[in-house]
Amino acid sequence: MSNLFVFPRPTEKAYAQSLNNVYVFNVPLSATKRDIAASVEAQFDVKVTSVTTLIQSGKSVRFNRGKRRFPGTTNRKDAKKAYVTLAQGSSIQVFAEPEAAKEEKK
Repeated sequence: MSNLFVFPRPTEKAYAQSLNNVYVFNVPLSATKRDIAASVEAQFDVKVTSVTTLIQSGKSVRFNRGKRRFPGTTNRKDAKKAYVTLAQGSSIQVFAEPEAAKEEKK
């Protein structure tokens, strides 16, 4: 396994998925499912049951450089996401709970 670092996505959709024991990570485009599973297991000390990946194509973005200049276009980079399902009983602390919620639980 190469040195592959995966980063959790801090979005509302990712938080909703984490309640079902599915975590979303940003990964390099060259990463395979086996590499991702091994990296998550090594970084977070959990057991991975399945990995689903998808590649988001970069959009074309138009911009204007002034009143009578030709508007240009550029392309955003492609991005790869991995949906990692963990075994029952495993979890990753990606989203911190607010202090008020912790005090209410006590």
